[in-house]
Amino acid sequence: MTNTKSNIVLIGMPGSGKSTVGILLAKLVALGFVDTDILIQTKTDRPLQDIVDNDGYLALRRIEEEVILKVNCVDHVIATGGSAVYSDRAMQHLKAKGITVFLNVDMATLKSRVRDYETRGLAKRPDQTVEDLFAERFALYRKYADLAIDCIGLTHEEVCAKIVREMKNENPHSRQAV
Repeated sequence: MTNTKSNIVLIGMPGSGKSTVGILLAKLVALGFVDTDILIQTKTDRPLQDIVDNDGYLALRRIEEEVILKVNCVDHVIATGGSAVYSDRAMQHLKAKGITVFLNVDMATLKSRVRDYETRGLAKRPDQTVEDLFAERFALYRKYADLAIDCIGLTHEEVCAKIVREMKNENPHSRQAV
């Protein structure tokens, strides 16, 4: 029996479209959908920003790792929180059953989509700017990505189509999710 990777794991900055693209992609390719930020909020019964404000950004990262390590699904699109890539254990867990897709957008796109970075529940140091966070995380997204999708100037639907096309090009004979 071969070990097929049936999940599609979306990684990228907050505002890159992981949740929206995830839902649309799951419908397009007939997979289930999981959003790890929602799992965190359900587990803690708290918004992400409340965790950051009261317990600190490292607490959010720790909770995120715990939640991701308990995700055991197949045939799903998984939208991760932007900080999931800080945990090698969490990323290796997700990669064991999934193809990791980095939704790459530029800073201008992020700023046009997200105007509430200060209240969004980002797992970042209090003194860290969004630009610094972007620079720091970019290397991690590239490190864990099996596939990087340039999303600049594309609609969410176009991003989904590009993911499907690129995954077929990468593994034309596989029994993977797409």
